[in-house]
Amino acid sequence: MTDVKETRFRVEGMDCASCASKIDTAVRRMPGVSDVSVSVTAGTMRVEHDGTSDLKAIQRKVSGLGYTVTPGAAEKQAGNHEHGPSCNHDDHAHDDHAGHDHAHEPKAAAIEGLHGHDHGPSEGPWWKGRKGRLTILAGAALVIAYGIGHLFPAIATYAFIVAMAVGLVPIARRAIMAALAGTPFSIEMLMTIAAVGAVIINATEEAAAVVFLFLVGELLEGVAAGKARDSIRSLSALVPKTALLEGEGGTREVPAESLAVGAVILVRPGDRISADGTIVEGESAIDEAPVTGESTPVRKETGDTVFAGTVNGDAALRIRVTAAAADNTIARVIKLVEEAQESKAPTERFIDRFSKYYTPGVVAVAALVAIIPPLLLGGVWSEWVYKGLAVLLIGCPCALVISTPAAIAAALSAGARRGLLMKGGAVLEGLGKLTAIAFDKTGTLTEGKPVVTDVVAFAQPAEEVLRLAAALEAGSSHPLALAILGRGAEDGIALPTASSSRALGGKGVTATVEGKGIFLGSPKAAAERASISEEVKAATTALNDDGKTVSMLIVDGVLAGAIAMRDEPRADAAAGLKTLRDAGIKTIMLTGDNARTAKAVGAELGIEVRAELMPEDKQRIVGELQREGFVVGKIGDGINDAPALAAANVGIAMGGGTDVALETADAAILHGRVGDVALMTDLSKRTMRNITQNIVIALGLKGVFLVTTIVGITGLWPAILADTGATVLVTLNALRLLRPIKG
Repeated sequence: MTDVKETRFRVEGMDCASCASKIDTAVRRMPGVSDVSVSVTAGTMRVEHDGTSDLKAIQRKVSGLGYTVTPGAAEKQAGNHEHGPSCNHDDHAHDDHAGHDHAHEPKAAAIEGLHGHDHGPSEGPWWKGRKGRLTILAGAALVIAYGIGHLFPAIATYAFIVAMAVGLVPIARRAIMAALAGTPFSIEMLMTIAAVGAVIINATEEAAAVVFLFLVGELLEGVAAGKARDSIRSLSALVPKTALLEGEGGTREVPAESLAVGAVILVRPGDRISADGTIVEGESAIDEAPVTGESTPVRKETGDTVFAGTVNGDAALRIRVTAAAADNTIARVIKLVEEAQESKAPTERFIDRFSKYYTPGVVAVAALVAIIPPLLLGGVWSEWVYKGLAVLLIGCPCALVISTPAAIAAALSAGARRGLLMKGGAVLEGLGKLTAIAFDKTGTLTEGKPVVTDVVAFAQPAEEVLRLAAALEAGSSHPLALAILGRGAEDGIALPTASSSRALGGKGVTATVEGKGIFLGSPKAAAERASISEEVKAATTALNDDGKTVSMLIVDGVLAGAIAMRDEPRADAAAGLKTLRDAGIKTIMLTGDNARTAKAVGAELGIEVRAELMPEDKQRIVGELQREGFVVGKIGDGINDAPALAAANVGIAMGGGTDVALETADAAILHGRVGDVALMTDLSKRTMRNITQNIVIALGLKGVFLVTTIVGITGLWPAILADTGATVLVTLNALRLLRPIKG
């Protein structure tokens, strides 16, 4: 697989499942092509080839079907593609960005009229697209034909034939192109046969009406598909087009896409932040709702990370850019979702295989309905040919084929807006089947950084203990020191100056503060410098049993107090785990931390604990759970837990923005909420229910109209409405998944 290359293209104008199927079939037959994946919702095509393929010929082939094609990403090796879409930004971030910029430019290679779909820019009112104009023209021709038929009955037949031809000629041309490209049983071919057959049996009025209704249905499909596509692409609109760049000559406005990593930008109160970055000066409340779904503004200060597209609140900020425009959080989310939409789910692959046999089967049934009764039962030829043509229209597979990808595309988009990223339909399906989830502790169930939980007063008041300890730790970058300094800043304590500071390896730190000799360190080291009573030892043991690290403060040889710190559980961890347990999912903590700390956190969260584990131990436990019959999900940082993530049925990275290890895991929770795990599994279950509903709608409507057509209750008009109606209903049902995810 190492010699297989992958190239992505932007394809403008796709809006239904048959579009993707025709492109897939045509490109798959090209020399050197080993795999093709087309996403209607993302408007992309991924081609795996051996390097000998003529990429220009591939573009011409797709353009010949009536679509606008532009290169979307640089070539890359696809040897490990089976693990899911990669997010290798070095390989293709720039080129993908170029694809975004130029995807809407019309290409001369596109052949006008070969496709009745709107194969061009999908923005703007529907009536401005080619599909909209064709539908309006066909409708006007039908109205005129009715008028002529009423005024001049003798030429009514010819008027309806002309009206039918207005809409049918483009449909027939793309049916022929699709047949030449390897798709003889396209919906356009079925429509062409039905319309021409209706003319032959002198049902010209119905033929013209059916062609018009077909175009209306196609138009509605395009509008519905556009909503799903716009849902994720609208994220890019959150990022402002310009930024205020600071330089030697002052502040100047520049295009946001030109910002380089390391540049410093000014963001005024009320402005959207134009790039991912780190605050270098200022403090403000940031509204992250557009990106994270978090309804409450988050207080950010110097050193904190901010995301492009979020809104600065009440104070000016100076921000150092940490990611180029093509690689910021929103761009990565859009790119990942588009790649995920190209990855077919098992259900979708089954439906695709089924439809390949279904459509020829429908053609055969329609032929039997038209031929057998007149030949063997003495039926009237015109009556049974009419019924056969109706069966042909009823059997169009569009609604069935789109039932799965429409739902999955909507779910992936909705999840991404909440910060829930899933690498394709297979992962989305798998999440709903999980029966056990193993969590890492540090940074997953906990915040990943210690905070001060207790300030214990002995010889000095608690405030004085914290003041002196913070003075001692000023300037240190040690996690425990940062916890003490953070608590001091939170309490508004003014710090005195420390002098003669000295770190004592493995014991603590000592300094002189306000003329007093100060020591802060472990209880064992403190016992060497001051007398520790049994009562104090008991209090220290109790704090340790709660999983807390205790540092003791000694002032001039006297124990002044103690400070206890712990990496605290995330605010929503307990509630998130309870939601999973209530859903019948087993939860377990797998951590390399010491058993006492892990058990204390586990007891607080109500989760089973396995502690002091090496990476291979975590992998072994995941395997044991699978052998017990569990479908296992593993949640961790995506790097240290790599063996367990790979062994699990679904590996999920819990991360913070651009640091999340998307390459390692199957899915990612960008914003570190434990409760989002339950939302992710619930989204999967709702999506599978939606797919089931879609399949029932698609096959159920067709079954009803098949019976009513054969017994003579319904004809061609209801037949096309059954196909178009089912497709529109399925698409609208799938779009319900785009509703904001609450949690």
